[in-house]
Amino acid sequence: MTWQLSIGASYQGPGTRFRVWAPRADQVVVVLFDGNTLGDSFSLQAEGGGYFSGVGEGVEPGTRYMYRLDGGPPRPDPAARFQPLGPHGPSEVVDPCAFTWTDADWRGLPLEDLIIYELHVGTFTPEGSFEAAIAKLPYLRELGISAIELMPVADFPGRRNWGYDAVNLYAPEEAYGGPEGLRRLVDAAHCEGLAVLLDVVYNHFGPDGNYLRDFSEHYFTSHHPTPWGDALNFDDDDCEPVREYVVNNACYWAHEFHIDGLRLDATPQIIDESPTHILSELAATVRASLPAERHFVVIAENDLNEPLVVTPAAQGGWGLDGVWADDFHHQLRVTLTGLQDHYYANYRGLIDDLVTTIRQGWFYTGQHFASWDKLRGAPADTIWPPRLVYCIENHDQVGNRPLGERLEHMISPELFRAASALLLLLPVTPLIWQGQEWAASSPFQFFTDFEVELGRLVTAGRREEFAAFIAACGEDVPDPQDEATFLRSKLRWDEREHEPHAGVLRLYQDLLRLRREHPALRSRDRAACAVQPLGEKALILRRESGPASEALLALVNLGERFDVDLLAKPATQPPAGYAWDVLMASEDARYGGRGTTAMAHEACGWAQLELSGPGVVLLRACEPARVA
Repeated sequence: MTWQLSIGASYQGPGTRFRVWAPRADQVVVVLFDGNTLGDSFSLQAEGGGYFSGVGEGVEPGTRYMYRLDGGPPRPDPAARFQPLGPHGPSEVVDPCAFTWTDADWRGLPLEDLIIYELHVGTFTPEGSFEAAIAKLPYLRELGISAIELMPVADFPGRRNWGYDAVNLYAPEEAYGGPEGLRRLVDAAHCEGLAVLLDVVYNHFGPDGNYLRDFSEHYFTSHHPTPWGDALNFDDDDCEPVREYVVNNACYWAHEFHIDGLRLDATPQIIDESPTHILSELAATVRASLPAERHFVVIAENDLNEPLVVTPAAQGGWGLDGVWADDFHHQLRVTLTGLQDHYYANYRGLIDDLVTTIRQGWFYTGQHFASWDKLRGAPADTIWPPRLVYCIENHDQVGNRPLGERLEHMISPELFRAASALLLLLPVTPLIWQGQEWAASSPFQFFTDFEVELGRLVTAGRREEFAAFIAACGEDVPDPQDEATFLRSKLRWDEREHEPHAGVLRLYQDLLRLRREHPALRSRDRAACAVQPLGEKALILRRESGPASEALLALVNLGERFDVDLLAKPATQPPAGYAWDVLMASEDARYGGRGTTAMAHEACGWAQLELSGPGVVLLRACEPARVA
């Protein structure tokens, strides 16, 4: 099926067809630019439903243009494919067929094979560009990653931003390399066997350069307030063109950029009370537009713990593929750090609660949630584990701290290695934040590049938000507008080659290889994964799939020294006729660990372990006679 973008500037050679929704206008004129100077212009014709369209004869790719509505000031195209001078400047005609793809045999990856690596293009490399990221793709493949997830790349104001202040949803950021650069990155990733997921924002637009209200007030609705103001209009008067604008955007990334999936930002703020939720329509429309053999995943950020997000549409759900399940991160963070500030106050950090979270998929399944003063969640027992995305850190959980501290900056190396192993031994979909795999020293701080007055407000707001931290520590939070805040957040790639970072990197490489190759770890069956508490600060994770010889037992210790008698309880006993042997230990000296985890060896295999401190020991079943 051939899909074509129905709005914006579509090059048809010779000439370009323009189409825009502007129901409040009586006249829409396309104004062309000669360099930075206004040039020729021509009117579009009303076609009904508030749309205007027309063909600009001889308008070639690279031509810059804007729309003039009823004689007002020129405005960029809401569906511009490129904004070379930023959100306030003219749009540029792009021919999406001009790029030569080399991924004709690529079909994407199924959900169960995803190991996601979240990255911010601007801080991932010193250059901060799509092109520079290409050079790192072989490293990610060798690490064991199967998919990269790009934080939002749609056009934003200034030269640096997290990406959640975008205002031109169809225009890849010029500072990163524009549409050509993004296509090159995706094509190169596919050649390395890596899927590419894109973080997209359909819940709000940024405050700087947003001209949508000039085209129509109906892009937004006051019926649904959000933290950023009026919500996008998906269920109020004149909502159909807004729905099409967002659904078209999802299809656009899949078709014109060969993107393999979307991560939808803050979906609780995508409010739709119509019979078919916009996200259900989005997922169904994208899939229907693609060949049947093409894998395309849609994953939601949703902190409401709502199973309906991943429940098939035929059963009344949204029909998305996955959802960020943050309870695991929050429980583990409190267990490891003891900190219970902000929303972490809803978590006790008890090992029993962590075990419950893993068993259930998330912790809150209908209990009272103090921060919201209401009930939160519903049971997730029937959710297939790969539909749950787990992490031990991500851009939000690092960047929204006062100083942008990573988890590895807040706990001991032993605990960080143990937490890393626990994440990668679970049957869920794991997400790794850039640099996590080598315990990067660089923070990830909040940074912007707004115009001066808005920038002052953002800086003041950030410092007001963390006033208690400033008062307690006597340390100011970094100024988001200061370029140094952005530069501090860039990864330092050379440190991977030096200890202790190199040891952590080896741990991730080995764990990801095991996850990819061992039959028990490849299984995504909830029933084949059992977890139980083991004392106040430890748990056991048992993975079994197929023959007993493939059974694994992980002992995860997040506390002090203690002894384990593996034969004392059925949960830790080896399969009948087998014994346990050590497959790996996170505190091996190879990973920068203590190398002092003492183990009592008996003739019939490993029967007793002395866990000398935080760490994970992974045991495998084997025939007793083969244990040396």
